[in-house]
Amino acid sequence: MKMENLVNVHSKIFEVRGRWVILDRDLAVLYGVTTSALNQAVKRNLKRFPSDFMFQLTDEETEKWKSQIVMTKSVTMGMRRNPNAFTEQGVAMLSGLLNSDVAINANITIMRAEIENLYHAIAELSLKSIEIAKPRNKIGFKV
Repeated sequence: MKMENLVNVHSKIFEVRGRWVILDRDLAVLYGVTTSALNQAVKRNLKRFPSDFMFQLTDEETEKWKSQIVMTKSVTMGMRRNPNAFTEQGVAMLSGLLNSDVAINANITIMRAEIENLYHAIAELSLKSIEIAKPRNKIGFKV
């Protein structure tokens, strides 16, 4: 796997509603399909995507997302509705529906990026717990 692919996937992961997600349009590019084809596959298999696997962004969330990235007119012209956001479980479920070599390789790259995010979060929590455990000098105490 190329490092540039992992970096590219990292840039497509957003935190929405306290969950790390990838939007439908970014998954479609990674999987080598159109956004409408991806969403059509989801519609045909909606029972496989409960709200903790996939949800649609609200108008406010979509506006925040647009403000976080540089959006050209060519990117926004095709948007007729708010994008769907897929959690890690939703991405895994979707990869089973889009059973092509491109989809499988993209899914492997996405899962590796998710695991790397998890490692960074664990490392950050570990550093914070070490900081908390350090003895602190207090007035009246000798350490």
